[in-house]
Order: sequence, then structure tokens, then C-alpha cells
Amino acid sequence: MKFLQIKSLTAAAAMLLACALLPAAAQTFPVKPVRAVLPYSAGSGPDSVMRSVGEKLTRDWGQQLVVDNKPGANGWLAIGEAKRAQPDGYTLMTVDSTHMTLQPHLYKQLPFDPARDFEPVAPLYRTNFFIVVGANAPWKNVTELLAAAKAKDGHLTYGSWGIGSVAHVGTAMFEHSTGAKMTHVPFKELPQLYTAVATGEVDWAFGTAATVAPLYKARKVRLLAYAGHNRMAGYTDVPTVAESGGPAGFELPTWVAMYAPKGTPKPVVDRIQSAVAKALADADIRDRLANFGFEPWIAPPSDVTKAAEADKLRFAEIVRRSRIALD
Repeated sequence: MKFLQIKSLTAAAAMLLACALLPAAAQTFPVKPVRAVLPYSAGSGPDSVMRSVGEKLTRDWGQQLVVDNKPGANGWLAIGEAKRAQPDGYTLMTVDSTHMTLQPHLYKQLPFDPARDFEPVAPLYRTNFFIVVGANAPWKNVTELLAAAKAKDGHLTYGSWGIGSVAHVGTAMFEHSTGAKMTHVPFKELPQLYTAVATGEVDWAFGTAATVAPLYKARKVRLLAYAGHNRMAGYTDVPTVAESGGPAGFELPTWVAMYAPKGTPKPVVDRIQSAVAKALADADIRDRLANFGFEPWIAPPSDVTKAAEADKLRFAEIVRRSRIALD
């Protein structure tokens, strides 16, 4: 009995000591390089933002933020790497809303559980999609595009970067909101998709400012409308979907955030979030984000959770209704 009491006291003392050390550990965090795993190729929008923020974090912490690109396999290579990491704050992952809120509805055998395996650390940015058509397309607004879709009875085409992508599911939402039926043409690569829009191989596609800016500036594509509540800064000549004759309130947002393995100590999460928020508030970072058409998202991790829950409900309905499945 005395042995058990001593053992219990020792365990309790160890737990108290560990709890007492957490704030101190957070204050000294990081004491070695931190790795951010990304399911994106180098040079992509999320990669460029993470590297810009990483430069600020490196200076702030005195330790390097290493960006580790692991594209492919629906993002699962990067997500699996982060899932296997120790929950100590030294391995983070940067993903978009598709991975955390749409994929769970598309795959029956998803190799991760967003809520069970990860927790949000810091939001990075938000943006919405444009409706993009070729420069020589005959439609000047969404009203004309929808009229053509209904006249062609399903033969108007739209492109995406794959079955189950947010562009594919977003268009399914658009079809449901408007009563129009169109034909989906999936592509493997983003450049192929928007080149096809520019040449008229497909009639239109959803695209962010970051992905279509080069073709837009070269006047090879036009932006019919912005799927957001308000017009985008820097693109104020482009009306919202509702202003252009589309359904009232139609929006197609997306966001990117940093996550950590579940169980990462809260003081460490708080320190990372504070440093990221400081970086996003920097004028230089805000200018870089604006060049991509991204809005800095400075908020606590709980706001990411709220956004993810809202997106999951929205996607669940449209995936069920459209019967989109990938396994």
C-alpha cells in the first residue's frame, strides 16, 4: 500500500512538473528548426505565402522555418508526413480547406481524420474564385453565360483541375443554384486548364486571382464575376456573381491554414499563432498577399475550426446531391 501511495505521488509530481514546464518550453520555442510540410509544388500560391511568412518567423524566432514540399497523392503525402510527426510544434503542415472539409465527403477510405489527427494552429489567408472565360468568349456577364448554358442543354463546358476539386464541386453548387446543366471537363494540371479556357477548348472555369493573373494581364482571359460577398480589392471592375446576374448570395471561398498534429501543447500553439499573426500584419507580407489576390486572415485557431465546420456542412449537401465520389 505504501509503495502504491509513493508511486501515485511520484506520478502526480511528474504531471505537475510537466505542466509547470509547458509555459517555459513555449517561451523558449523553438530551439531548433521548424518544418512546414506542404502538399503543393514550389512556386504555387500557398508555397509562396508560406515562404514569405517563413522568412519573418525565422527572423523572429532565431530558428529557421523550413518549407518541405511534398505534392501528389491528393495531398496525402504531406498530410501523412505531418500525421506521423511528434506533437511538439516542430512539424507543421499548411493545407487548404479542400483537404480538411471536402475530402472527407469524397473518400470512404481517407487516410486521415481532420478532427482526430490534427488541430489548427494559425490561419494564413482567404480568397474567393472568379468565373473565368476566354478573351474571345461571347458572354459579357453571368446572365448571358447562364442563358447559353440553358440553351445548349448541358453542352456548355466548364473545366476544373480534377474530379472532386473545389472547382468541380463549386460548379455543382452553381448549377444547383441556377438550374443550369453543364458538362465537366477535368484536367490534370492548372496551366492546361486555363490555357484551355483561353483558347476556347472549354467555355469557362472557376479560378483564383493567383492562378489566372498571368493570362488575365495578357488579356487572354476575362473575369466575368467574383464569387464573393463584395468585389475584390485590386479587381473592383469585376462585379460579384449577384451583380452580374447570377444567384443572390452565391459565394465560393477557399482558405489556407497551418495545422499541427493533435496533442501539440497549447502554449506552443499560441506562440506559433502569435508569430504568424505578427508576420501577416507586416506591410510587406500584406503587399505580397495582395499581389496574389489573397486576404490575410489574422485570427485565433478557433476561427479556423468554425470555418471548417461551416464548409463541411455546405460540401456534404452538394456532394450527396451531386453523387460525387472518388472511391
